[in-house]
Amino acid sequence: MAQPQIVDLTAISPVACPCGLARRALADFAEFPGTVHLTDIEAAAHPHHHEQHTEIYVILQCDPDAAMELDGVRTPVSPLTAVAIPPGVVHRAIGKMQVLIVCYPEFDPSDEVLA
Repeated sequence: MAQPQIVDLTAISPVACPCGLARRALADFAEFPGTVHLTDIEAAAHPHHHEQHTEIYVILQCDPDAAMELDGVRTPVSPLTAVAIPPGVVHRAIGKMQVLIVCYPEFDPSDEVLA
C-alpha cells in the first residue's frame, strides 16, 4: 500500500531555472505522475515553453504590478491567482513573485525550451 509523503519545500536546495530559483519535489512519489515546485521568480525571468509539460502556476506572493505573459499577452496577477499553461505556450512571469507550480508529467529539464 502506498504511503503519504510530506515535503518541506523550503528545505529543498533551489536550482536555477529560466524564472529564477526552483525547489522541486515529489519526483520520487510514484502515486503522483508530476512534480511540485516552489519557485522564487526574479524580475528578469526568461520566456520559455515546454514541449510536453502542462504547468499550473499558483501565485503565492507577488509585486503589485506582477503579470504573466502568455504567447505575448500580458495579464495582471495577484496572490492566489492560478494560471494553467498547456504545452507549447511561450510564457514568463513579470515582476518578482513566489509561485507554487504543479507540473504534469514529472518535470524534465530537457523539455524546457528558451524562446
